[in-house]
Amino acid sequence: MGLEMFDLSGKRALITGSSQGIGYALALGMAGAGAEIIVNGRNTAKLAKAAEALRAEGAVPHELAFDVTDHAAAREAVDGFEAAHGAIDILVNNAGMQHRGELDQFEADAFERLLQTNVASVFHVGQAVATHMIKRGQGKIINIASVQAALARPGIAPYTATKGAVVNLTKGMATDWAKHGLQCNAIAPGYFETELTAALVADPEFTAWLSKRTPAGRWGKVEELVGACVFLSSPAASFVNGHTLYVDGGITACL
Repeated sequence: MGLEMFDLSGKRALITGSSQGIGYALALGMAGAGAEIIVNGRNTAKLAKAAEALRAEGAVPHELAFDVTDHAAAREAVDGFEAAHGAIDILVNNAGMQHRGELDQFEADAFERLLQTNVASVFHVGQAVATHMIKRGQGKIINIASVQAALARPGIAPYTATKGAVVNLTKGMATDWAKHGLQCNAIAPGYFETELTAALVADPEFTAWLSKRTPAGRWGKVEELVGACVFLSSPAASFVNGHTLYVDGGITACL
């Protein structure tokens, strides 16, 4: 086999939280590899804008607005889409949020929001999509974790806990669903320039620290996550299961 093992033509991919940032970059990149894209978010206006931008790039997007933290809504949306349009072959659980604060003063409701958005959503949407994949005997699930699954940093302990949970939930998915023909893996991005990290990118002190701490010496570009996602979504990863692929410029490789 040659490069066709990375071809996603004829496959349909649902990417949660894909109206901006990493999710949008993955949507665009997977479309470039041949996949039909389903963009997701709660804000229908932002979703429509993202779909329009994807069409302008030659993609074939669908819009599927639902709240990933709502189990019933996720199930209804996925079941409805499959009935109307056909199989969801690939799921990228990308939706997530960050909330910074000192752990001893961290608000309980903020912690709960992190759990629901970063962890429960992976379960809700993952289960809804996997139910159909299991019947077909095939499917790809990619969960977006974080370098914080392996490393802590002051002020984000609850976020670190949620991303560690995503990695272990990925292992659990693989353990339970590999026998049904599913490959369930995670991507753990390092520090990337996105809307959510704009304040840190603009902070000269933090950027200087990060550049020294990261062997690559810089912030990542969201486009640099596409290759990992295409690989894990493709036939090339047919025997890769329960794995977390760190895309972090080497930050987890060194002290």
